[in-house]
Amino acid sequence: MFMQNSSLKPLSELKIGGTALVKNVLGEGRIRRRLFDMGITPGCEIYLRKKAPLGDPMEVTLRGYELTLRNDEASLVVCEFIDEPRDGKVSR
Repeated sequence: MFMQNSSLKPLSELKIGGTALVKNVLGEGRIRRRLFDMGITPGCEIYLRKKAPLGDPMEVTLRGYELTLRNDEASLVVCEFIDEPRDGKVSR
């Protein structure tokens, strides 16, 4: 896809209860600036709290606050998944 390193995935693919480390923010102009303004910057750790019944939007925790993102926004955030739940069990 758009990522050269196979260990990097878009935030939109993270499972509920998982944690990811932001590596890059794609997009241009207003949308990229908006993501940065919301605190989504390289090096930031993001925890996926929950998703709406149809999967969009998602609620994440970063920098001590909750944030709701649409899947199209989350797909622009390139992450390294550092903690994913196994068998539906959350490790936090």
